[in-house]
Amino acid sequence: MDLPALTIGIEEEYLLVDPKTRDLASDPPPELLENCKAELGESVSPEFLKCQIEVGTPVCQNISEAREHLIRLRTCIKKNAQHMGLELMAASTHPFASWVGQHHTRAPRYDKLNQDMGGVIRRMLICGMHVHAGIEDPDLRIDLMNQMNYFLPHLLALSASSPFWAGRKMGMMSYRTNVWDGMPRNGISNQFQSWGEYERLTQALIRAGAIEDASKIWWDLRPSAKFPTLEMRITDICPRLEDALTIAALYQCLLRWLARLKRSNMKWRIYPDLLLQENRFLAARNGVQEKLVDLGKSEMVQFSELMDEIIELVAEDAVALNCVAEVEHARTIVKRGSSASQQLATFDSAIANGDDEHEALCQVVDQIIEQTAQGL
Repeated sequence: MDLPALTIGIEEEYLLVDPKTRDLASDPPPELLENCKAELGESVSPEFLKCQIEVGTPVCQNISEAREHLIRLRTCIKKNAQHMGLELMAASTHPFASWVGQHHTRAPRYDKLNQDMGGVIRRMLICGMHVHAGIEDPDLRIDLMNQMNYFLPHLLALSASSPFWAGRKMGMMSYRTNVWDGMPRNGISNQFQSWGEYERLTQALIRAGAIEDASKIWWDLRPSAKFPTLEMRITDICPRLEDALTIAALYQCLLRWLARLKRSNMKWRIYPDLLLQENRFLAARNGVQEKLVDLGKSEMVQFSELMDEIIELVAEDAVALNCVAEVEHARTIVKRGSSASQQLATFDSAIANGDDEHEALCQVVDQIIEQTAQGL
């Protein structure tokens, strides 16, 4: 069996912020998107809410190529936002903005979402990062999806950047996950025996008129409806570019490792959905600083130990894919904490220094804006 190409494509969703108030730009000038499109073409697009903007890299052969494109995309959006008196922020929730009063983008696609989902979609003031990995064989795509579900909580924990919602600490490192769970057809995917079984399920929903196409199935990990890829969707967006690239590299390496196992007539154990969902919740709540369940041992294990094991498992693949530095950077994220940990530390420090809660939250916004620009 040949290994899949595992080409990479990364999509990121950003927030547009007024640097004076630090609040969201709920109705940014349309020229902002027009100017970005003039430079980036189809690599940039609107999102459901006007305060958001989405970018996507072209198909990349490796992480180094993905890095170049993400730098170009982030730089362009930031430059054009600043020309309009705005700033760019890469975080999965805004520290204090409210979804109430945000305006949705007027386009047929978004108008239909608004009609179909009502308040559920209007509450989606969240941003994420999606990573596509090229897997040509559809049955292999399904097989790797079944196995890869185990590792999704680990990637979520590394990415966590949403500890606040509407100005409040939510006791979660990734509160975005909880908001997103209000949408239908999401979370951990079903287990499938074949591509044919997956197609029969999606066609049943399409024939019934419940969905127009498979793109309306929003699992944490899904076969793309447009491309021969397996699309990872569970992660928060990372302010720091380096953290985003580490998550993409780990995802790519894990898929290659699982494909190598299959080539040797082995595979990772498939665990019940309940156990996977528990780790998903623990990752969203605790991030990298506490424990997840080691399902093989049936015991709680410190996240740092689990990440060391994963890095060791994919060491050969990181060399083959030329992303050793990006994979090793996961240890740095664990040691210093994800964006969520840093946001909470900035807030707590500001409060300890005598600032009120709003002033402290504004400092968190400034921190995210600064980190979003690092490496550009």
